[in-house]
Amino acid sequence: MKRSKPIPGRYLGYRAADKAQAYARHFNPVLPPIAPHVAEALDRGGVPEVIIPDWERAAGSLFGGETAPEDGYVLTSDGGMRVSVRSLMPGVTPAMVDWWFGWHGDEPAKYKLWHPQAHIHVGWRGTPPAGTSGRALYIGQTSIVDEYIGSDLVRGAIQFVSPADMGLADPSLNDDQTATMVCARLGLGDAPIDIGFLAHHVRAVPGGSEMRSRFWMGGRHVAGRNLIGSVAASVAKRVLRLTDSDARAVLVHCAQEMPHLATFLPALYAEFGPGAG
Repeated sequence: MKRSKPIPGRYLGYRAADKAQAYARHFNPVLPPIAPHVAEALDRGGVPEVIIPDWERAAGSLFGGETAPEDGYVLTSDGGMRVSVRSLMPGVTPAMVDWWFGWHGDEPAKYKLWHPQAHIHVGWRGTPPAGTSGRALYIGQTSIVDEYIGSDLVRGAIQFVSPADMGLADPSLNDDQTATMVCARLGLGDAPIDIGFLAHHVRAVPGGSEMRSRFWMGGRHVAGRNLIGSVAASVAKRVLRLTDSDARAVLVHCAQEMPHLATFLPALYAEFGPGAG
């Protein structure tokens, strides 16, 4: 995975200015343990490429009858990887997740709540529409993030798109009390290169929600955003191959940040969400 250079003044954890924020009481540097079903997937290791579908077939496993591992990863023959992670989120509704993805993107201290041991910085590339929240705020926007994936510092460009743009439209997503899906094109924040896709499907279950996350990265999904990026991407596809360590790091990162989000999101939403006093 491509490492980024640190930018002076950006740091892990909370300092005095972060602790002064109104939401700082929700910061907890201790992460929950990795869920047993994720630990089992890590113990199992990579699975054959045919078992985890590529993103063109994702709708079948997320909304249809096609079965696929909910936790696991595969290294693809073209040098890429696919990762699946399932996260249980007690007390969380799909609407809360939509609100979170719009709310946290304008301040690093908000972003650090999510993964206190890996998240460093966040900012919108452009200015989101005024007076919006949730889906209306983040879809169509690009979030530039500095975070650790495993031990690698990565500067990413998360370009949020609608589920329909990724071929993942489904009637269940029309009611955010029942389900939502956060979709994005993944790219590099310091180069005009895209490297993959992600989808977080959140559906209500008794007692909260279940998030089913999918990542498709590297290999044929690498592309340039302009002419210079396209040239660089063509070289990258020939010489770079994602590794077992890369796939495991993405799986672990997601399996840490989403359950941790669930530990404080209901209270944060009640305090700062729509209609909060």
